[in-house]
Amino acid sequence: MRFLKNLYIQVLIGLFAGILVGYLAPTFGVQMKPLGDTFIRLIKMLITMVIFCTVSVGIARMESLKEVGQVGFKTIVYFEVITTVALVLGLVVANLVKPGAGLNIAPASLDPHSVADLVNKAHSIGSVSFLDQIVPNSVVGAFANGDLLPVLLFSVLFGVALSIMSTRSQIISKVVEQFGDALMRIVEMIMRLAPLGAFGAMAFTVGKFGIGTLQQLGMLIICLYVTSILFVVIVLGGISRYAGVSLWGLIKYFRDELLIVLGTSTTESVLPRLMNKLERLGCNRSVVGLVIPTGYSFNLDGAAIYLTMTSMFIAQAMNIDLTWTQQLGLLAILLITSKGGAGVAGAALIALTATLASHSIIPVAGITLILGIDRILNEVRALVNMLGNVVATIVVARWEGKFDIEMARKVLSSSREDQLAAEKCAAGLIDSDPQAELELAAKS
Repeated sequence: MRFLKNLYIQVLIGLFAGILVGYLAPTFGVQMKPLGDTFIRLIKMLITMVIFCTVSVGIARMESLKEVGQVGFKTIVYFEVITTVALVLGLVVANLVKPGAGLNIAPASLDPHSVADLVNKAHSIGSVSFLDQIVPNSVVGAFANGDLLPVLLFSVLFGVALSIMSTRSQIISKVVEQFGDALMRIVEMIMRLAPLGAFGAMAFTVGKFGIGTLQQLGMLIICLYVTSILFVVIVLGGISRYAGVSLWGLIKYFRDELLIVLGTSTTESVLPRLMNKLERLGCNRSVVGLVIPTGYSFNLDGAAIYLTMTSMFIAQAMNIDLTWTQQLGLLAILLITSKGGAGVAGAALIALTATLASHSIIPVAGITLILGIDRILNEVRALVNMLGNVVATIVVARWEGKFDIEMARKVLSSSREDQLAAEKCAAGLIDSDPQAELELAAKS
């Protein structure tokens, strides 16, 4: 029964148990929602502090502030290009497959009051400028509210200050680094509850929306899942090969995190663990600290595919024939609304609401068509978001010459037992064996 100690197996059992409970006892399944929500909150309470420690120490260790600027610029350019590709892919597939065609929904038959809260949230977010979002009134408030963009800004400024102070900041840098290590130890303890969190979240999803919901809007679900798989295999797979690593190897290496994201439907549940494993894969800590937190706001590939596809689905379901000019206008709006959603509950749905409100051709009330299946759609977009940020970190690290390709290949080709032992050793759960390390070094 040793395999039951594997987090991958435990989360898998939790997922299947959640599906079974949600299907056989829907009412009880819905009551399991607090299990998933509590697990996510346990992780989220640490995210801002983990980002602060990782980013500030990473920048302080960089050779120069010019290097920080170079990494930041390359990261933003990469994000913009890849998310645009994802948006265009979703638009093209929606035009070819037409998942909403034939539903013939009359706009007057939709209840606009059911999306009133989303409209209000979208309006409040849209009325706030980017500078207002990223510059907080209080640093403490940003940490308390879990606002990733303001925390990221403060972390960068703090790291730059440490870098300018040079030798005088070594003690502070060491304290912050050790504090970050302690936080990662807490994360490892919380991750033992991941199977329970995955069970609760999946039981709620199936119990609340049921299998019938899948059948009702099955074409959109299938279309989004297939398009997302194509994006991962073709786009992210091609980029991974360019970076010198195997996409399949990355999927196997991060399978625990992928399963947790599948169960909880949010990438925030694995952010600290993701950063830690990328460092062990051979990515420089400073690059990981800059790319991953920024990617959670600006590199949402799965959300990009979702936004164009659901927008076109709603238009097709209402028999609204959009010209290519109107579709390009929709794409231009999405280039803006698809960014900066980190830390906002239901960010993709709010971004979709803001997009339709800005486009003015597709009725905002059409969002009621996908409200019932949004949780199901969210699972695949969260998975793609996570994989997109993993690949982005590796690519930027490779561009900067801060990616140990040989280490990455050894880690990806090592056995599951070796990877688990390395994780436990990194987390301080077991002591390293010097003799074993010498023997491994001799073999390699």
